[in-house]
Amino acid sequence: MEEGVEGHRVQEEASHHEEVKPDKPKTPISKLVDIVPSASALRQREKRLTEKRIRLRYDLRLKREEARISPTLARELGITDLLEITVAGRHRFAFKAIVDEEAQPNVVYVNPELMEEHGVADNSIATVRPYRGKEKLGVRLEV
Repeated sequence: MEEGVEGHRVQEEASHHEEVKPDKPKTPISKLVDIVPSASALRQREKRLTEKRIRLRYDLRLKREEARISPTLARELGITDLLEITVAGRHRFAFKAIVDEEAQPNVVYVNPELMEEHGVADNSIATVRPYRGKEKLGVRLEV
């Protein structure tokens, strides 16, 4: 009798496998591959600007240690409280950043007395970046 029971179980399992068939066709592998991002896409990170070329404009209302910057430019560069400006690779200055809605996006406004003292003209091209050092504000830094 045990042989009959085992034989019966084998037939049940075989019939069970035959009954389970997918109702819909399998998705082609090429379509699945399109869904999965490539390894290089996974490694890419958002590119963040570290510095930007801008115009320096004079603003008589600012103190020597202050610079006025637009919120758009500050956000792009990650400037929160301090910034650094380099003019022609020779003059480098550190300033307290004043974020102002009225400031133009590609212009940083600085004190004219400080700039004239160091020979930097109004509307000069300069590079602005977040402050990296520990030097004093509103003075020329060593390059």
